[in-house]
Amino acid sequence: MTSLSTVEPTPNRRVPLATRLFYLFVAIVALGPAAFVIITPFDLQTQAIFAVFTAFIFLIVNRFKSRMATLIIVVLSALVSTRYLWWRTTETLGFVDPFDMMFGYGLFAAEVYAWIVLMIGYFQVLWPLERQPAPLPADVQEWPTVDVYIPTYNESLDVVKPTVLAAMVMDYPADKFKVYILDDGRRPEFKRFAEEAGCGYLIRPSNEHAKAGNINHALTITKGKLIAIFDCDHIPTRAFLQMTVGWFLRDRKLGMLQTPHHFYSPDPFERNLGTFGRVPNEGQLFYGLIQPGNDFWNATFFCGSCAVLNREALDEVGGIAVETVTEDAHTSLRMHRKGWNTAYLRWPLAAGLATERLSIHIGQRMRWARGMIQIFRTDNPLLGRGLSFGQRICYLNAMMYFLFPVPRFVFLTAPVAYLVTSQNIIVASALMVMAYAGPHLFHTLATQSRLDGRYRYSFWGEIYDNVLLFHIMGPTLLALINPKAGSFNVTSKGGVLEKELYDTPIMRPLMILAVVLMAAIGVGFYRLLFTELFPGDAPVLWMNLFWCFYSAFTVVAALAVGRERRQVRAQPRVRSRQPIALYFDGRRSLMGRTEDLSLGGGLLRMDDLATDVTVNEEVVINFEQIEDISAVPARVVAVKGREVRLEFMPTNLEEERTIVSAVFGRADAWLNWDDRPPDTVGKSLIDLSGAIRGLVGMAARNVRRSRQPVQQPLPAAPRPT
Repeated sequence: MTSLSTVEPTPNRRVPLATRLFYLFVAIVALGPAAFVIITPFDLQTQAIFAVFTAFIFLIVNRFKSRMATLIIVVLSALVSTRYLWWRTTETLGFVDPFDMMFGYGLFAAEVYAWIVLMIGYFQVLWPLERQPAPLPADVQEWPTVDVYIPTYNESLDVVKPTVLAAMVMDYPADKFKVYILDDGRRPEFKRFAEEAGCGYLIRPSNEHAKAGNINHALTITKGKLIAIFDCDHIPTRAFLQMTVGWFLRDRKLGMLQTPHHFYSPDPFERNLGTFGRVPNEGQLFYGLIQPGNDFWNATFFCGSCAVLNREALDEVGGIAVETVTEDAHTSLRMHRKGWNTAYLRWPLAAGLATERLSIHIGQRMRWARGMIQIFRTDNPLLGRGLSFGQRICYLNAMMYFLFPVPRFVFLTAPVAYLVTSQNIIVASALMVMAYAGPHLFHTLATQSRLDGRYRYSFWGEIYDNVLLFHIMGPTLLALINPKAGSFNVTSKGGVLEKELYDTPIMRPLMILAVVLMAAIGVGFYRLLFTELFPGDAPVLWMNLFWCFYSAFTVVAALAVGRERRQVRAQPRVRSRQPIALYFDGRRSLMGRTEDLSLGGGLLRMDDLATDVTVNEEVVINFEQIEDISAVPARVVAVKGREVRLEFMPTNLEEERTIVSAVFGRADAWLNWDDRPPDTVGKSLIDLSGAIRGLVGMAARNVRRSRQPVQQPLPAAPRPT
């Protein structure tokens, strides 16, 4: 394996102080004209001209890919959206009827929340920091010692073993780092494995404070200057320490460095919707854009795994925080309050298993939501000392996001109020609403597509939020009332699903909402076609019908996520191209390369036709790029032309270590993690429409099965007397 300690970093693109002051001056000077544009009332015609003019500016500026063009587009979007909110505040809230007032002010409150989140979101990601690895000194003796922690509780040894084996062969001096299994399950088989592998094994008297308590106990026993933490399924590449540790020598006040959480298996959204590898997953936006944006403001969050922490910083803040169930983010907040810096290296240097079942995935998000609201209540970033303005805003955005369930429910159901009960929730004509809301929606969607397009495709954010809507609402509201409620839950990994099914219990609230929206659309069309309308009612009806139809579309698309597809492969395949040699009975060999690998086997493409290879033949595969011992016994399971599929048959830990290194250990294993085509609205609509068709097809198959006659078993033969 080629050493990466000599990789020269490019300079960090942090804006110089003079440039920042200049931008601040320009912003202050521009406040006057901006305020004039925001508060000046327009009639319908003038507002329409304003909408066309701002859209024209966007289309021109959007052709340029510079950072300055992005800044202009963000400012333009903020201006248009703030103007819309000002119009809503000053001209559309004149309610008379109490029910109108209830629905109208509810919608307005949701819009205020959305505007706040939009503005601080723009602030957070406007200038992402593209940090590069910092080289380590030439003198190895200057490299700091590292303790590598792998906490585990109830996960199987098959899940934990690859992580341990990969961690133990990281490219770092053997006397400078030590790997420890932190077993909160106190399992004898884990202790035996640790002894056989040669790594440390730590247990503690109790399970107090779950993962945080487990790590804090280990801190009292080990002595390394730095602490690297991996969840038990997050397998590091060989280059992890060499790529991360250098920053702790460059910045002596660096308390934590985080790397992305990359998953080599599909999460429930990707598997159930069939989008794995084609559409950015739920976490891509956070690790691809938000964390680099946080890094610019020195506000990178600790995410619990794939990170390196400074022991001195941990000691100063009292170890890993235990007061909330999101102990990781809370720990980084405490570091920032004490004056420690944090960093984010946007290089995936480890990969783990995504959650297999939708219910488990939602449970994990419920814990995140509850924990962030707990922090908001008990250690509010807007209050207290030690944080910069940028840090407060970044933490605030992370916490406010999880308050989305109530506003999202309001946005989804707001048109129902008018379609079913004729409640007027916006005191304005349909044309005026479209003249003001249209530019706001256009610029918001277009600007977010420019900022987020590589990491979150159009409409997909709404799908994720719709699925989580009813499940997160309760924990967040409870945490707001009682921040001490709730306990830490471990996210299960490494399961299989033998047959396709639909997770009705998880999706039942959304199913009810979909029925309500469909019924509202039906009522709306009935009113439009069969009732006498007052002048001006028809445009309002059409506007609410379109709104309700869009809500129903996103809800039904979210329902498709509940279609749990089969997952029978215990070891997910990973695309990997590396040279190999196959050795047979000592008389012949074949050269080739791998196409995909898993811990159980792999698909090979040989340089020549594999005509002499037979199924069930025992072979030895040699991974040419791996140093030291790189031969593993295997069995041929399929042959087709030049393609050969093998099943690995390791006989000892060294051979298992070789397999793990070949599949996960390469320094460049995950460098193409965000290599996807840019966002297009049409492609997103096609993908979501395909998901809906798959859901309808599943429902049709279930109906056909239910109508098939049940075959009665033949009567048993009479017993002989």
